[in-house]
Amino acid sequence: MSLSRRSFVAASAAVVFSPLLPAAEAPGTYWVYIGTYTGKDGSKGIYRSSLDARTGKLTAPEVAAEVVSPSFLSIAPNGKTLYAVGEMDGKKGGGVYSWTLDPATGKLSAEIASTSGGGGPCHISTDAKNEFAIVANYGGGSTAVFKLKENGSLASQSCFVQHKDEVAAGTKPRAPHAHCGFFDGTGMIAFVADLGLDQVLLYKLDRETGKITPNTPASVVMPNGTGPRHIHIAPDQTVAFVCGEINMTINLIAMDVKANTFELKQSLSTTPDGKPTKGGSTAEIRIHPNGKFVYVSNRGHNSIAVFEYDATEMKLKAAGHITGEISTPRNFNITPCGKWMLVCSQDSARVAVFAIDEKSGMAKETANSITVDRPVCVKFLAKE
Repeated sequence: MSLSRRSFVAASAAVVFSPLLPAAEAPGTYWVYIGTYTGKDGSKGIYRSSLDARTGKLTAPEVAAEVVSPSFLSIAPNGKTLYAVGEMDGKKGGGVYSWTLDPATGKLSAEIASTSGGGGPCHISTDAKNEFAIVANYGGGSTAVFKLKENGSLASQSCFVQHKDEVAAGTKPRAPHAHCGFFDGTGMIAFVADLGLDQVLLYKLDRETGKITPNTPASVVMPNGTGPRHIHIAPDQTVAFVCGEINMTINLIAMDVKANTFELKQSLSTTPDGKPTKGGSTAEIRIHPNGKFVYVSNRGHNSIAVFEYDATEMKLKAAGHITGEISTPRNFNITPCGKWMLVCSQDSARVAVFAIDEKSGMAKETANSITVDRPVCVKFLAKE
């Protein structure tokens, strides 16, 4: 089934790679939405810029929505709604938001707000039909599911699950820390990476009630000390990539959702010497639109690790590191045309533009950076 121009852009920004992805669209102009941490450095919330994909130039950022610490953003498949979590604590958790998005002007309006139910919400995404949103609460170690209205806006929280470590009697349980959640292509299974439990939790979604319950198997167990942070699932459901925040790895899971089989096939270091950088950690994982390269951001080492991916063999191979004026790289993203990589340097108030060599997968920094206080997330949407 072919994807419309706008839905392909939104899907590429929010989900990831499949060997069956359509060819990357020709370079055009994109809205760029940037999530930030607000507070001491003066950020006001979500910022909007415009990227000319022919030249890689960004316009000066402007405030798109004033909201407290919108640390992760998501765009609806049809490009008409933008979602965010407000990464803060509180009795009812942090904020969960939706705005109506005008692809012609890039403006956000008609804000709908709710609460996450758990402290420190750090990730939000929606299913392919845009009927449900899933939120990961890092501080609270929990997952929340929200029903969406026909126009894509938040309706109500339909389910809340508190994660727990199932351990033998007398053994000290680990503290759960949910870090991201995604639905599979059918919208029947939810995948939640829990850093504290070293597991990718699997839940079945009842689309009538919006409730999630443990799948069989209930999780993919990662090596001790991995700290799974972000997971990206191929639309054909054959493979998922997970970045290990704590041990600084990229992990490949072969999967068959219908058969309920999930197997960790490969784990590789994201650092040049194969050892975690002192005080370092990974943050984000992305796939190039051509399906040949996988990227992981390294905080501490201040780089983007590059891996070649062989879809036939389902194998990764280290290909090098992208460096430059990068300081604590959080989220980064690749334009749907495949030419540019935008990197959020949280500690240097910069969103930098890198030009990608599509043959080698490597990238070089350009002079097209913009200044945004404490940037932590970047998403694209094609302009109408």
